[in-house]
Amino acid sequence: MKNLAQTNYSSALETVRSLKKKYGATWSSINSENAARMVAQNRFTSGLDIAKHTAKIMRKDMAEYDADSSKYTQSLGCWHGFVAQQKMIAVKKHHQTTNKKYLYLSGWMVAALRSEFGPLPDQSMHEKTAVPSLINEIYDFLKQADAIELNDLFRRLENGENVQDQIDNYESHIVPIIADIDAGFGNEEATYLLAKKMIEAGACAIQIENQVSDAKQCGHQDGKVTVPHEDFIAKLNAVRYAFLELGIEDGIIVARTDSEGAGLTQKLPVSQEPGDLASQYLAFVDAEEIKIKDAKDDDVLLKRDGKLYRPIRLANGLYKFKDGSNIDRVVLDCITSLQNGADLLWIETPTPNVKQIAHMVNRVREVVPNAKLVYNNSPSFNWTLNFRNQAFDEMLEEGENMTEYDRNNLMDEAYDGSELCHRADDKIKTFQVDGAREAGIFHHLITLPTYHTTALHMNDLTEGYFGEQGMLAYVKGVQRQELRKGVSCVKHQRMAGSDLGDDHKSFFAGDKALKAGGEKNTSNQFEIKSKKVVVKEGLSVVA
Repeated sequence: MKNLAQTNYSSALETVRSLKKKYGATWSSINSENAARMVAQNRFTSGLDIAKHTAKIMRKDMAEYDADSSKYTQSLGCWHGFVAQQKMIAVKKHHQTTNKKYLYLSGWMVAALRSEFGPLPDQSMHEKTAVPSLINEIYDFLKQADAIELNDLFRRLENGENVQDQIDNYESHIVPIIADIDAGFGNEEATYLLAKKMIEAGACAIQIENQVSDAKQCGHQDGKVTVPHEDFIAKLNAVRYAFLELGIEDGIIVARTDSEGAGLTQKLPVSQEPGDLASQYLAFVDAEEIKIKDAKDDDVLLKRDGKLYRPIRLANGLYKFKDGSNIDRVVLDCITSLQNGADLLWIETPTPNVKQIAHMVNRVREVVPNAKLVYNNSPSFNWTLNFRNQAFDEMLEEGENMTEYDRNNLMDEAYDGSELCHRADDKIKTFQVDGAREAGIFHHLITLPTYHTTALHMNDLTEGYFGEQGMLAYVKGVQRQELRKGVSCVKHQRMAGSDLGDDHKSFFAGDKALKAGGEKNTSNQFEIKSKKVVVKEGLSVVA
């Protein structure tokens, strides 16, 4: 989005000047330029502003993907506003644009890291309010990133630098967030109420799954129980009504199906006529043929082709689906969701295999040609093992001699530099491109990356800091890396808003302002020098 900062600044400047004329001397200490600058640094005044803005971004990206599958989108899951902020700052630094880079809010991470009950499994036990609260927090941090960066640009402009074009064409850190509402946290009214809170916090895309709400399991765990299509459609409707009520006419609904790994259902829907959705759902339920004389009291029976069948029912009252029906159920789920208001699909799979995903998506596209996926590049997959297995099969088909590999131990470090490893890693590297081209994957995300990176980095720092390296472990492994790589938060006072606050104090109190910046601020030690020293044969040369 171009020229937004300048438009906001010019408009705000005109507005404040008019207000100063209206209120006269009582507003004499208000500087029009400073006020306009603050408006330009915070162009989103509510979560609904954000939702409207980001929904348009997603709709544009979806249309571009339909025309060209190489234009897919990506995101990483973030469990704190600061994590999201640093991610988007890094995106702008390394890729010069936030285009097609989103954020993902994982219900798994909310449960594990943000619940007042403490760490929880991904089973919808965390507080509903934790989800919109995190969305709001994320956008607070992203708005602060805008304000800090624009404040720096305005400072440089005041000091005579020619940065007007950067201000005029400023690109915000505010990007779409795909937010996980799990199975809706209750009935359709509960889903509607929570969806409203999420949208009001800024979510333009809500992902909802077809599991039973009170028995919800993580997509990569066993024991998943799905609901009949009518129940799921009611929740899709609830989310759409929430979007419409709040004025987000192009809000995005991501319909997730867990049927690939779900073997159970809690309810048997009521069929009104042959071949309706309820009838199709019931056809997947496993049942045994029975004579009426053999039926027990209180048995539930189904009539199929003139015969009676008793559904297979577990001791807990749940009904079992037929073995091998999972892919057909996935396809029906996807088609039904798209025909009833969903915009994007999410198919939870047991492994990351492009051919297997494409097989399901292509069946869906026979009915809905523009069907496209949000796909979970999940840390629950052992990516190394999965792709070494795929590479092994391909090499075997090509006639390669595979006797040097132990098929039952392909994760062994001994294979890390092998041809098998290189082939597998190449397939991992191109998985997102291949999936976008061959399997209709519009959006690739990793649900829990920052959960794992936090644990990994703390492992590495702890090993050295509490060992022989002591403080050097932090300096060499963290601070020096921040400096060398230009990580924004090396100057953590600035990142927390200290410089921004100093300028605001000057606006409010003028020369009387007590500011944190100055000669004795230790953050000055991190100023980057423009010249570099090159060491040659023991001599230091300034380049």
